[in-house]
Amino acid sequence: MPKILIVDDEEEIVRLIGRYAQREGYETAEASDGSEAVELCRKYDFDMIIMDVMMRDMDGYTAVKKIRSEKDIPVLMLSARGTEYDKLFGFEVGVDDYVTKPFSPKELMARVNVILKRQAKNAAVNAAGAGANKTEKMVFGGLEIDMAGRSVSLDGKKAELTLKEYDLLTYLARNCGIALSRDQILDGVWGYDSFGDDRTVDWQIKLLRGKLGKYRDHIRTVRGVGYKFEA
Repeated sequence: MPKILIVDDEEEIVRLIGRYAQREGYETAEASDGSEAVELCRKYDFDMIIMDVMMRDMDGYTAVKKIRSEKDIPVLMLSARGTEYDKLFGFEVGVDDYVTKPFSPKELMARVNVILKRQAKNAAVNAAGAGANKTEKMVFGGLEIDMAGRSVSLDGKKAELTLKEYDLLTYLARNCGIALSRDQILDGVWGYDSFGDDRTVDWQIKLLRGKLGKYRDHIRTVRGVGYKFEA
């Protein structure tokens, strides 16, 4: 049974999310601030975290950075702040999704379900392909994607990408030369369809391009469609 850590300093929100999560068959644990969440993650293993941003003692972003430095756990961020800057900062920290308050509990759980299913699928694919992908690399001049090590290097220097940025770059590169719509990218990288946010793709592309430096032009904007990776 997947276990979700719910982190928020508003007890009503914690209880609300907990009820919906348990209806979906998930086990839940609770934390009222970032510091408590970090300590719980050090002691126990969780399959996913739902994290509020603005909390006393330690904010959600700081907590995510600390947790991600020790464990690879998917994070869905909750916040009353929904500006482009806030969402960009969340994705730069490495969160898997960003939901603004007030929110629909049903939509929230739909996003949770997608993230957990995709996490399980990726784990199965990685396990099955561990041997097959041992030497698999995609090379585009000085841009190199190491599939086995899940890493990217630029002119021999490792690029500091978040897990989602790596997944996005890999998805685009695997579909090299194909114009992909934002909906296709959402479904391929996040697993979203009907409730996905097109802007999520634009924000992540912007961050990814920034980290690719002179190789940013491999990712082309296709007007009226979406994006395309070109060798």
